[in-house]
Amino acid sequence: MPHTIIKKILQAPVYDVAVETPVSRATQLSERTGNDIILKREDLQPVFSFKIRGAYNKIIQLSEEERAKGVIAASAGNHAQGVALAAKKLGIKATIVMPATTPDVKVNAVRARGAEVVLAGDAFDAAFAKSQEIMAQTGQVFVHPFDDIDTIAGQGTIGMELLRQIEGDIDAVFIPVGGGGLIAGVSAYIKYLRPDIKVIGVEPTDAACLKIALDTGMPTRLSTVGIFAEGVAVAEIGKNTFEIAKDCVDEVITVNTDEMCAAIKDIYDDTRSITEPAGACALAGLKKYIEREGAKGQRLVAINSGANVNFDRLRHVSERAELGEKREAIIAVRIPEEPGSFKDFCQALVGRAITEFNYRYSDEKEAVIFVGVALGGSPHSREELLQDLKDYEIVDLTDDETAKVHVRHMIGGHLRSDKGELLYSFEFPERPGALLKFLNTLGGQWNISMFHYRNHGDAYGRVLVGLQAVGEETDVTRYLDELGYPYQDENDNPACKLFFR
Repeated sequence: MPHTIIKKILQAPVYDVAVETPVSRATQLSERTGNDIILKREDLQPVFSFKIRGAYNKIIQLSEEERAKGVIAASAGNHAQGVALAAKKLGIKATIVMPATTPDVKVNAVRARGAEVVLAGDAFDAAFAKSQEIMAQTGQVFVHPFDDIDTIAGQGTIGMELLRQIEGDIDAVFIPVGGGGLIAGVSAYIKYLRPDIKVIGVEPTDAACLKIALDTGMPTRLSTVGIFAEGVAVAEIGKNTFEIAKDCVDEVITVNTDEMCAAIKDIYDDTRSITEPAGACALAGLKKYIEREGAKGQRLVAINSGANVNFDRLRHVSERAELGEKREAIIAVRIPEEPGSFKDFCQALVGRAITEFNYRYSDEKEAVIFVGVALGGSPHSREELLQDLKDYEIVDLTDDETAKVHVRHMIGGHLRSDKGELLYSFEFPERPGALLKFLNTLGGQWNISMFHYRNHGDAYGRVLVGLQAVGEETDVTRYLDELGYPYQDENDNPACKLFFR
C-alpha cells in the first residue's frame, strides 16, 4: 500500500479548492520551551480545516455516472463543510446528514455552501445510520470522512507540503487523530521520504481509538467517547487508516481537556488565531512530549487541523487553560470558623495570588473553602504549594472533573433534611427542549434536591443532580440505566463530599 498511497498523494488535485497553508513559528512557545516549534496552519483553509483536501480528492475521482447521482456524507462539522464545498465546486448535488445536536453555526455553514442538510439523531452513529438509509434509496455515493484511500491521499498532501516548506532537520511531527485519515496520509508520505522523522499521533485521553488499536493489534471500538474535541471524537479507528498507521506511526500521546485548552491559548498567544480543541490537540501532545523527554533544541512540528469552534465554548476554554498550563491549582481547605482564619490562610500561601474563592457557612467550628491558587508553571509548583500548606487539611481537586465542571460554580451547602440525597452527574443531548425533557423524565420519580447545569457549547449538556432517594439506590440505578443518559455516581466524589454532604 505505501507505494500506491504515495502515488495518489502526488497526483491529488486538491489545489483546485484547497490552498497550500503556511507554516509559522510559535515564537513565544519556542522561547519558553527551548525548542523550535512550528505550526502547520490548516486552520487557514477556505473551510477552516484540512478536511477539504480529502473530500475533494475523493469526489473528483468519481465517474460521470456517480457524479450524476450525487454524494452523501455523515458529519457534525468539518468533513460536512469539506464535502459541501467540493461538491459545489464540481457541480454535484450533496446531502449531508448531521446530528440534531449540531450547533447552528455549522449547519448554516454547510447550507451556505449549497448542500442539503438532514438532521437525524443525537450523535454521529445515528446520523451515519440515516445517511446509509438515504444512500440505499437514492443511490448517492457515500463520502467517508476518513477510511477511504482517496480521502487519505488528499490529507497526505499536507505531509508533502511540510517537507517542502521546512528546510533542514525535523525531529518530530505531531498529528491529531480521530478516525485516522490525516495521520495515515501524512505519516505515509513522511516515512517514505524521511523515515528518520518521528511521527507522533495525539488523541484525547477519552477518545484514544488509535492507541487502543496499536495496543491490541487491531481496530477496537471504544465503549464511550469524550466529546470535548468533537473533531477527533471517534470510537474506532478506520481499517485502512490503521493498516497504514501501524507501520508509519512511532507512538501515540494522549492529552486531557485542560491540556488542549492550554494549547488553544498558546496558539492564540503566538498567532492571534483561535483554534478548535481538535485543532490544538497536536500542540498539546507536543508540549507533553517536551516535558516527558526534557527536550531542548529540537525542531518540532504540530498540525493545527482546524478552527471551527463555537464562540460560546471559549468561556470554558479560558477557564481550563490555566489548569492545563499548570499555572493554577484548585484545592479544598478546612479552616477554623473564626475571625482572621482566612487572613492566616492567605499568609500561608507565601505570596501566591488567589484566583478564586468560594465559601458558604455550614458549621460553627470549621469552614470548608474552595480555592483557586496561581502557580509558577513549573512541573513541581503544585507539590510546592501543598507542602507550604501542610499545616492545613487539604484536598487537591485540580484533576477532579466534577469539581471543575460543577462544584466551582456552586455556592455549596449541606442538605437540611432527614431524607438525605444521592448525587449523579449526567450527559444529555444539547438541543432545544432537551433540558426540559431531561427534568421532566427524571423529576417524576424522586424529588430533585440539587441541580447544576451550565451550557458550554458542546453537543452534550452536563448536569450534577441530587435525588432524595437514600435507601432506594438499586431502584435509582435501574431507572437511570433505563433512562438511557450516560451517568456517573458522584456519591464518593471528594469535592461533593466536602461541599454538599
